[in-house]
Amino acid sequence: MILCSKLMPQGRGLARVLVQRASTITLDWDTRQKSRFDATDSAGRALGVFLARGTVVRGGDVLVAEDGSLVRVVAAPQDVLHITACTEHGSPFDLTRAAYHLGNRHVPIELQPDHLKIEPDHVLADMLRAMYMTVVAVSAPFEPESGAYGDHGGHSHGGHSHGGHGHDHDRAHSHDHKAAVAEPHVHGPDCTHDHAAPPVAKRIAIPIRSAPAAPHVHGPNCNHDH
Repeated sequence: MILCSKLMPQGRGLARVLVQRASTITLDWDTRQKSRFDATDSAGRALGVFLARGTVVRGGDVLVAEDGSLVRVVAAPQDVLHITACTEHGSPFDLTRAAYHLGNRHVPIELQPDHLKIEPDHVLADMLRAMYMTVVAVSAPFEPESGAYGDHGGHSHGGHSHGGHGHDHDRAHSHDHKAAVAEPHVHGPDCTHDHAAPPVAKRIAIPIRSAPAAPHVHGPNCNHDH
């Protein structure tokens, strides 16, 4: 068994001729949403696929085997319900409404501009027909939406190849610098500061009362002119 532990979404970075010459494995959705599975490629080789947990394999992806060979993944046709808006009784907006109701039920949905695909479910088929949708059972590759955050494998279906890891945006560094505490200035003979003259203390006049004179006593020596 040959181990395959590297996935290149949609063969990005590989020359087209190398992808075209690669062997293929044809897998249904149930297998491709697993990160670990066994398969046999078009060359008859037994492969053991061992990818990071959460990885979803899409049709058009390329696996790199431990011997350096490439293996292109093909989405196998499978039973699905093909859903379109009824042109006679409804409008294209009905397709959006149908996707909304299916999404509320956490149903894997393949979204296309003119139709939806889901896995077979007679209860959901009856609900959609009651909404005047046209529901037809067909055999076709199934590539449901991966959700708002994309596949863990780092890409979405429909031929668009997106980076597998979130962008690490530079965050502004918030350094908490503390200002050094300045040493206290000591004034002395060599101080060059232009110091203002010290303020003059305001003088307050305090009235002084003289001692009361002794009472005059009239007598023989009194010089008063009585």
